[in-house]
Amino acid sequence: MATADDHRTYSIRQLCREFGATARALRFYEDKGLLNPARKGQTRVYDARDRARLKLILRGRRIGFSLQEIQSMLDLYDRKDHNAHQMAVALRQHRAQIAALKQQLEDIEGAIETAEEACRWMEEKLGEHRPDLLPGAEEYASLMKARLNTDHHYQPFKARA
Repeated sequence: MATADDHRTYSIRQLCREFGATARALRFYEDKGLLNPARKGQTRVYDARDRARLKLILRGRRIGFSLQEIQSMLDLYDRKDHNAHQMAVALRQHRAQIAALKQQLEDIEGAIETAEEACRWMEEKLGEHRPDLLPGAEEYASLMKARLNTDHHYQPFKARA
């Protein structure tokens, strides 16, 4: 049974505002055949189906799916079977993407750990041989100089005449 929202239309500006997308992105998705808004002259008119598809496109992009993968999932849409086939395919793809993202996260965490170890080693070596080159050394030196020179008229190393 159709609801009032099923007959509602949206402007490109409304959808951009609602989803935080750009008009350029929506036109791009239209060029790729992912969205198919109606036209009133030069104005694009999006319906509830376009809005739902945009929501799925943006969710898919955020998860990391390619536009081709998103297109294949959207092409399986069939209201007659309550989208069961579409959901079964999408579920498999989502599970595979979760596994890939977890692997990427593990790889990133390992890279961060390696970089942190390298930073600690370099800081230790610089601290032993050239502490003046450590990050923050200039700020520390300026702070110490300001504390030691509270009396600007006092010059401990005044040159002799």
